[in-house]
Amino acid sequence: MIEQAHQIGEQMGLSVWNQQDEAGPYQTKPYPGSSWQPEGEPERHPHEYIRNGTAKLLTLFHPATGEVRVKGVTSSANATLHPWRKEELSHILQTLLPPKELDAETNRELWEMWQADLSELDKT
Repeated sequence: MIEQAHQIGEQMGLSVWNQQDEAGPYQTKPYPGSSWQPEGEPERHPHEYIRNGTAKLLTLFHPATGEVRVKGVTSSANATLHPWRKEELSHILQTLLPPKELDAETNRELWEMWQADLSELDKT
């Protein structure tokens, strides 16, 4: 269905962006290379060591061009749209050209293609 949305979007002159799954959480601590402690002795942290929380990676992907926009965040609460994504999409909208004017017949054909895909989803 996503592939179909991109194809229809291109035919209509629309820019389709995907909000990818968030990556993470990642520990917000330094990640050293190979450790140097003697074999058989585990790496130890000083008693002052603090975990320092976690971070996630947010992305927006534009398949037509391969462009990816990425932001590391320490909080990505289940808001409808994360503030960073909202800001990025606002910037994207400012750069877009107006959509193509389609004749009624082409517009109807594209709409029916989209509806057919949606009805297939209902069957699964």
